Amino acid sequence: MIKPEGGVGGMTGTIINVAAVIAGGTLGTVLGERLPSRIRHIVMQGVGLTTLTVGMSMALTTENFLLVLGSILIGGILGEWWRLEERLDGAGRWLEARASRFPFLARGEFTRGFVTASLVFCVGPMTILGSIHDGLSGDYTLLAIKSVLDGFSSLAFAASMGMGVAFAAVTVLFYQGALTLGASLLQAILTEAMIREMTATGGVIILSIGLLLLEIKRVRVANFLPALAVAPLLVALWEKWGPKL
Repeated sequence: MIKPEGGVGGMTGTIINVAAVIAGGTLGTVLGERLPSRIRHIVMQGVGLTTLTVGMSMALTTENFLLVLGSILIGGILGEWWRLEERLDGAGRWLEARASRFPFLARGEFTRGFVTASLVFCVGPMTILGSIHDGLSGDYTLLAIKSVLDGFSSLAFAASMGMGVAFAAVTVLFYQGALTLGASLLQAILTEAMIREMTATGGVIILSIGLLLLEIKRVRVANFLPALAVAPLLVALWEKWGPKL
């Protein structure tokens, strides 16, 4: 268990995670320029296959697929209504426009790298649980482990898509930071069942990222993000009026 002196909660884990994404994304961009396109392509296929595997393992943690289905459908409708995919793409293009002044930063598919990496690094149980632990007690063990995984993932992503991957650190900072700062509230609200179904719902979203990386199907992944908030609400309704999970 890793804690800062005094055991007071804080942002340590998120800061480590941000640094890992920046380091991995930068190194991957440098290495990617030296790799033939066929090597970058096979790396992306490997990452895509691994992403599918991770998503499947998360999705299968559910104890009620109806809750996952409901979360995905309702979340997808809300995401389409709010046009989250367009907004995230817009943020990526805004960053790309400013990075284009520097040829090194503009290499590869900047917007795709930013959006894809932002989604992969922010959807998953380690993001939620790790941020809660860090915020409440200063125990950033889970986020430290996640940082290692994200660091290697960002390296692989950036080798194919460029420096936009490193800029996903901005998304990690704001998203995980918000979860960490709101940890006490989240712990009071989220039950074990809620976290389990959020994890399974996140797994389905990660599966769609794998399909996107493998160029099997273009999925507007960001529009499904509200499903992560819908899942605990459906669990609460199910626990109140439905059969026991």
